[in-house]
Amino acid sequence: NNEFAPDLITLIDDEGNEHSFEILDTIEHEDSEYYALYPFYENPEDSVNDAGEYYIMEAIINDNGEEEFAEIDDDYLAEKFEANFEKLFDDEDEI
Repeated sequence: NNEFAPDLITLIDDEGNEHSFEILDTIEHEDSEYYALYPFYENPEDSVNDAGEYYIMEAIINDNGEEEFAEIDDDYLAEKFEANFEKLFDDEDEI
């Protein structure tokens, strides 16, 4: 219950591998929610060696009513959300 701990999520890829991500922020758009996710590593050394890129994923509800995350196929939307997230990150850095 540490309020300063990162908000983490674990996703499972198509091959069954688990990947942990820190949720950087979310944006709601037309009844969908989009997440900015940054890879999370238990070992700080692995984090230093990471490329430093974050991913923008859409949260969708599958046929079983479970939440899944999917990459954004629409390049225009992907660029729009990237610009929105970058603005949010810049605004947070100014505080």
